[in-house]
Amino acid sequence: MHAEPVTYSRPVEAKVKAMTLTSYFVGVAGMAILQVVADDPSLISFLPDWVEAIVLPLVPTGLAALAGYKAKHTPRPDLPANRR
Repeated sequence: MHAEPVTYSRPVEAKVKAMTLTSYFVGVAGMAILQVVADDPSLISFLPDWVEAIVLPLVPTGLAALAGYKAKHTPRPDLPANRR
């Protein structure tokens, strides 16, 4: 008793696109902000160095996660109902 084979069309889900684009654009914006901060370190001097190292990478990560959460799920009509 074999299940019939399932073929996948492999569309890129909207959630993945949203997360990818958001992390890219936030990364570019972060680089621009770091260029400004490099000229005037007093903008973030209130944070200890170890906190900066933890917080700065969390900004694009958090925004990408939020974009993925808010994006609509891409339906997969090519899958059987019990595998969607």
